[in-house]
Amino acid sequence: MTSSRHDFNKIAAPEADAPKKYPPPFSLRLTYEERARLEADADGKPLGAYIRERLLGDDVAPRTRRGNSPVKDKEALGRVMGALGASRLSSNLNQLAKAVNTGSLPVTPETEEDLREACREIAELRADLLKALGGPELEP
Repeated sequence: MTSSRHDFNKIAAPEADAPKKYPPPFSLRLTYEERARLEADADGKPLGAYIRERLLGDDVAPRTRRGNSPVKDKEALGRVMGALGASRLSSNLNQLAKAVNTGSLPVTPETEEDLREACREIAELRADLLKALGGPELEP
């Protein structure tokens, strides 16, 4: 049992020669007064960015920032959220599924048309949601 555990550790261990994605952080100890002075000089700018700017001047590499939100089209997302809030879609679909499972759903032309309409609405919501999140635009 222990030999397989050791084999796993060898397999799971990162390669020693593999390059690291980022260099290790650099730590700098400051007195309270030094830090307060830097924060005042930074004038609201993040302290790390301010220190890098002061140390490296014009040679400082710009930092890329990931957005906090994957939303590409807030208007489309608003439409989806509004439609979901106004609809009883999930409740209605749940009731239909229950009726189908119990055999109590009569399949009339009206029922079939209602189901087709629900499917169209779901397709529209899906297309709007994908658009809002920056995915491929689909025809509803």
